[in-house]
Amino acid sequence: QVQLVESGGGLVQPGGSLRLSCAASGSIFSINAMSWHRQVPGKQRELVASISSGESTNYADSVKGRFTISRDNAKNTVYLQMNLLKPEDSAVYYCNAIVHNGRYTGSYWGQGTQVTVSS
Repeated sequence: QVQLVESGGGLVQPGGSLRLSCAASGSIFSINAMSWHRQVPGKQRELVASISSGESTNYADSVKGRFTISRDNAKNTVYLQMNLLKPEDSAVYYCNAIVHNGRYTGSYWGQGTQVTVSS
């Protein structure tokens, strides 16, 4: 089994910054793509940013130029640096990882971390 644990969420004022972390552990042979998603009540979960095993990145238009995704393969960890935060960035943020355990490849989700942008 694979577990993803997120940290770094919280309350921040508009224009502020937060850094989210997501560490994967368990039966891991290799990790392919890692990504961050967010969801607000009553809306579908949306992709915020993704990073491939080769560190190619992709961002939602709404966060381009403000958010940066990165990964540390030695620590099986993905990060999301969020700058110039806006109230509309408030959501529960979830990380996802595509993990190969040597026999199977599966998609795993973290439990979510709340980000609130408010004055």
